[in-house]
Amino acid sequence: MPQQPIGVFGGTFDPVHVGHLRTAHELMTALGLAEVRFVPCRLPPHRPPAVAPEALRLRMLEAALEGLPGFRVDGRELRRPGLSYMVDTLGSLREEVGDRSLCLLLGLDAFLGLPTWHRWHDIPELAHIVVARRPGVAKAIEGGAGELLKARGTTSPGDLARAPAGRVLLRDVTQLEISSSAIRALVAGGGDPRFLVPDAVLDLIAKTHIYANPREALTSAQ
Repeated sequence: MPQQPIGVFGGTFDPVHVGHLRTAHELMTALGLAEVRFVPCRLPPHRPPAVAPEALRLRMLEAALEGLPGFRVDGRELRRPGLSYMVDTLGSLREEVGDRSLCLLLGLDAFLGLPTWHRWHDIPELAHIVVARRPGVAKAIEGGAGELLKARGTTSPGDLARAPAGRVLLRDVTQLEISSSAIRALVAGGGDPRFLVPDAVLDLIAKTHIYANPREALTSAQ
């Protein structure tokens, strides 16, 4: 019998919020994933650097996942110098897990932008791609992403366990209208992000004054 796949969920997590956790939970349950590894990005190639420093983002993520079965933090991108390319992350994971199935978990917008990623053609050779989308969304998937879906698409979660990599699966999830950038803006404006982030993350945001006063947070995160 094939081993259950491992999910890989990358992002800056600046901060991690309940939308991230809900998406990961639904995909882990629906696809029979053994675990979901949250991989915080050190230096994102396609967006500005994170506001919160690495140490604080790691603390927030660890606090958010504490006590949640099947969720774990993987800090390899924080330890790796240079830009945080997902193809490098998947390559290092592949060396560790051998022929076990890996599933890269992406939102629909990220999947549409996949052809702009570094060595993106190598990614399906290293992992399956699971695209989380809001139910009822009919956004056209065209260009390189559309060609990849046409060539490698599947509707069967079982296909993800039967091979180490190579398939693309679309999966509807409950996507909450929450974003890290909106949370940062809310806090910067004096608002309260309660119920948008886990309580442990809320506590760290309040104690460090991150997003309200990033410079002060640099000292608090040490």
